[in-house]
Formats: sequence, structure tokens, C-alpha cells
Amino acid sequence: MSDIITAAVAALSEKMTGGFDGTAKFTLNGEGSIIIDADGVRAGDDDADVTLSADADVFQAILEGDQNPTTAFMTGKLSVDGDMGMAMKLASVIG
Repeated sequence: MSDIITAAVAALSEKMTGGFDGTAKFTLNGEGSIIIDADGVRAGDDDADVTLSADADVFQAILEGDQNPTTAFMTGKLSVDGDMGMAMKLASVIG
């Protein structure tokens, strides 16, 4: 597991104040994947209801509040595959 994934898991764990109703996967291009579900946040590549993919710098900007997830999606910096409603729900939880 890369240092970037380890740091991202820690950052997301701090933002998540409860479980997530569903399963989401963040794929950081060239680094690995993170799973968010009812059990919390962990590194992994499990199947998910929605998969969000971005470069590590875009992901970090989203976590830090410097990048709006919707804007990132609309400008092609963030791709979403799967349940768009679940992606919106996740954005409100971590945003």
C-alpha cells in the first residue's frame, strides 16, 4: 500500500463521523483504492456501489476543501462509475 493511500485512509477516517449507508470506492490513479462502507474506511479494491477515480492531487484538494467534488466531476478531473446518487451522498458526508 502506498503512503498516499495510507494518508488518504487516515484523512477520510477523520472526516467520517459515522458509517456510510452503501459502498463507495475511491481509486487514486497509480496509487490504489480506498473503500468506504458501514464499517468505515480502509484500503481495498472491493466491489462498490459507486467508484470515483481521480489523481491523488485532485483527491487531496477535495478532502482539504480546496476542490468542489461536483466541479471536479464537471471538469473531468473526477470520474464516477455506478450509482450517481450514492456519489452525491458521499460528497455530502466528506465535504
